[in-house]
Amino acid sequence: MPVRLTSEELRFMALLHDITGVSARDCIIDDENNSIIFIVPPGTAGIAVGSKGRNVRRLSKILGRRIEIVEWADDLENFVKNIFIPARVLGITLNKTPDGRRVLYVKVNPKDKGIAIGKNGRNVNKAKLILKRYFDIDVVSVV
Repeated sequence: MPVRLTSEELRFMALLHDITGVSARDCIIDDENNSIIFIVPPGTAGIAVGSKGRNVRRLSKILGRRIEIVEWADDLENFVKNIFIPARVLGITLNKTPDGRRVLYVKVNPKDKGIAIGKNGRNVNKAKLILKRYFDIDVVSVV
């Protein structure tokens, strides 16, 4: 399933590169949470965020939206762990419902459940957007 980028997403990716020097792999605009999610290559999230979050704050100020950086991983489990950082993911289970929907259950440390879900479910919605785009997962549930 190829990912298509709009001209606006490409412009945001170019701005990320200009400010951080990191070439984003993908950009997802989340209008519901007024945020922009950048998927960056493995090992570059720290550079993209910058010292004490300087790059993210600068981008956020320029674009007027929350900026989130997620490090890419080729396998689903590590990618899910990266999406939910700083919450500690203990494991994942992928099930298929009788009607064909793919449901991902993410098991997190009980102390980190609030962090994993996020305010008003923001982190779960972010995970659902990203995982639908790359792995065709319809539902994400934190357990």
